[in-house]
Amino acid sequence: MHKKVCFVLISAAALPLLGQQQSATPPANPISASEKGFYQFVSAEVVAAAQKMPEADYSFKPTADVRTFGQLVGHVADAQYGFCSLASGETNPGKAIEKTKTSKADLVAALKEAVAYCDNAYSGMTDTKGSETVKFMNYNVARVTVLSINTGHTDEHYGNMVTYLRLKGIVPPGSEKPASPGKE
Repeated sequence: MHKKVCFVLISAAALPLLGQQQSATPPANPISASEKGFYQFVSAEVVAAAQKMPEADYSFKPTADVRTFGQLVGHVADAQYGFCSLASGETNPGKAIEKTKTSKADLVAALKEAVAYCDNAYSGMTDTKGSETVKFMNYNVARVTVLSINTGHTDEHYGNMVTYLRLKGIVPPGSEKPASPGKE
């Protein structure tokens, strides 16, 4: 099952590039465009998961040793600012969302703002800029690698959110069946 999900996610991220590769002109920034496409897919799932969880369950945590669902949403939002500010060369706004927001409305709004912040970072990234190195955890890494780590981190926590949703009997966004043609 895990391999199937990974294949679907990778395939979905690659679809925009397949159309570009069939043209005579290669895409201008294939590496950063691929990263942006996959991030947009993953971040949309995280936002949808945050929206699906009922307000009453934002304080839910499966065990005492893990974050509540609301803290998880806040953590993902905070991480967006950290990774994307580093990749962009900006100062991290340091919003401390996980520590300061508790309501569903505030957390979903903060997550959407963080995703929009990252959308700008991904949109502003070119393959040339992405090849510049920055210091990340005492390592010199390419800017686009920081964005890739952000995408992976976001996807990792989407997996956590899926578990929380399923424990509450809620079908996660990525598992919903698409509507049949002609039906809404």
